[in-house]
Amino acid sequence: MGQTARVSAIAWTAAVSLAAWLWLLLCQGFFWRTDVRLPPEREPAAWPSVAVVVPARDEAEVLPASLPSLLAQDYPGRAEVFLVDDGSTDGTGELARELARRAGGLALNVSSPGEPPSGWTGKLWAVRHGIGLARARGPEYLLLTDADIAHEPDSLRRLVAAAHAGGFDVVSQMARLRVESLWERLVVPAFVYFFAQLYPFRRIGRKGARTAAAAGGCVLLRAETAERARIPDAIRHAVIDDVALARAVKGGGGHIWLGLAERVDSVRPYPRLHDLWRMVSRSAYAQLRHNPLVLFGTVLGLALVYLVPPVAVVAGLATGSAAAVAPGALAWLVMTGTYVPMLRYYRQPLWLAPLLPFTAFLYLLMTVDSAVQHYRGRGAAWKGRTYARPDAVVGEER
Repeated sequence: MGQTARVSAIAWTAAVSLAAWLWLLLCQGFFWRTDVRLPPEREPAAWPSVAVVVPARDEAEVLPASLPSLLAQDYPGRAEVFLVDDGSTDGTGELARELARRAGGLALNVSSPGEPPSGWTGKLWAVRHGIGLARARGPEYLLLTDADIAHEPDSLRRLVAAAHAGGFDVVSQMARLRVESLWERLVVPAFVYFFAQLYPFRRIGRKGARTAAAAGGCVLLRAETAERARIPDAIRHAVIDDVALARAVKGGGGHIWLGLAERVDSVRPYPRLHDLWRMVSRSAYAQLRHNPLVLFGTVLGLALVYLVPPVAVVAGLATGSAAAVAPGALAWLVMTGTYVPMLRYYRQPLWLAPLLPFTAFLYLLMTVDSAVQHYRGRGAAWKGRTYARPDAVVGEER
């Protein structure tokens, strides 16, 4: 009797998981599709001026693979790069100047704002400094891009043309992250998949929709919109800036767009699980507003949606219960099918798709670890700085 009740409970839980997956498949903005790419472009009659702002802290390792690509932009209008050395100890500023001397191309301005005052994150203080310098040139657009992001030569041209054609205040692309090590192959595509599940790209670009997000590695922003939305002052406490920036712009009536990049790539390596774990856990609990109840609900949700299907299949096969196997297998199949497009986008083998429950379990543990670190007083740490504000808004790391 007891075993029958347990099997019945597993079967019902698997049925709920299957219902959740059918809802996600059809009603969550088709988040699993990867065809939201840069909008149609129409070249402006006169190309607007652009200031490229690059906050950089201890980035000497990645700059040789990223900065020359920015300086080599084939942009018909006036453009200048402002790299803000945010207290680096590895010679980031000096290396940037040397790379510019060797590569030529767009003009490069390297400066340092000093340590951020209370209430500011280091990155946003650096962005503020860079925007302040850029405003003296009167740019019509600001491109906020991270020091680990490499751009194809036509990247800036296409971003500006898309913003002009669509009348967007923000055009942001989620850079294609590196996937070379085993752990990167397991974790990175899932990171983007989960992000799209939380913030369906189709809804972000729809006027009137409440969903707002951006990808901090590549954000083209109208300068007048930034001033109107008080960017970055209005989000100065944000641990990560992208979602906060998008909310500030959209909340003020701005039109934003976010999609997957085809010609913008992150060169930052995450070769070990420890590196990826730190990247996710440092800000995961801040994403949940440091709320224990939200954490509890998130853990239950991850378990129900991602872990129950394989558990139901294994338990059903062990007990001979088709009532548990059927909904569990169907839910697992839907889950696997929705993950396939992201693996194709990242050019990864499709046999990784059924392993998504394992990766989701890792993310569950990373989220719990993020909360544990918070209550130990460590907060969200990045490159020697710790941020523990309970109202921090997060998105994607720089």
